[in-house]
Amino acid sequence: MKTVLMSGGSSGIGKAIKEALIGEKYTVFTIGRNVAEIVCDLRDAEKLESEIKTWLKTHHVDVLINCAGVGLFDPHETLSIAKIKNMIDVNLSAPIILSNLCLRSLQKQQGHIINITSIEATRHAKYSALYTATKSGLRDFGHSLFEEVRKSGVKVTSINPDMTQTPFFNNLHFAPSDDIDTHLLPETIAQSVLDVLHIKGVVTDLTIRPQKVGIIKK
Repeated sequence: MKTVLMSGGSSGIGKAIKEALIGEKYTVFTIGRNVAEIVCDLRDAEKLESEIKTWLKTHHVDVLINCAGVGLFDPHETLSIAKIKNMIDVNLSAPIILSNLCLRSLQKQQGHIINITSIEATRHAKYSALYTATKSGLRDFGHSLFEEVRKSGVKVTSINPDMTQTPFFNNLHFAPSDDIDTHLLPETIAQSVLDVLHIKGVVTDLTIRPQKVGIIKK
C-alpha cells in the first residue's frame, strides 16, 4: 500500500484529492493546523521540519502532494507585509521545505511529487502579482527539481487548475459564476491526480481549464 503525504487536505481541491486517493487504497497523511494526521502550521518552518522529520522515522513517502494555498487579489501597494509573508510561506516556502525533507524517501521509493499550482502560474493577471509569484515560483521549482531527480526515478508534476468551485473564493471579491461550463469541480482535479499517478511516463505540467469564462463580483 502506497503512502501519501499531503498539505491542504481539509477542504476544496485537497479534500477531493484525499478522498479519491483513499478510494484507490492509498494511505493518506495530511498536514494542517486543525483536522490532520500531522498537526502543524505550514508557516512555522521550524516546527514543520521537526514534525516531518519525526514522522519520517516511521514512515516512507511514495507521493508528496503540495496542495495547501491561500489567495489574495488586491493592488500590491495595499498589501501588508504580514499578508505578503503569509502567502509566500504557505504557497511557496512550505512546498519547497516539504520537498527537501521528503526527497530522500521519495528517491528510495521512486516516488512522485505533485504540486497544485494555479492557472495564474502560467499567465500575468491584474492584481495577482504576489499570488502569481508564489504559484509560478512553485511551478518552476517543480520543473527544475524534476531535471535534478529524474535519474533517481522521482517524478514531479505541476497541475495548474483554472477557477474551481471551492471555499477558496469565500473571502475574495469575486467567484466563479454558477454556469457549470465556467468553472471546474474539485473532483475533476482529483481525477487528474489519479490519472497522473497511473500514467506510464511523466506528466510534468498539466493545465486544466473550463470551457468558458465567467465570474461574478461580490
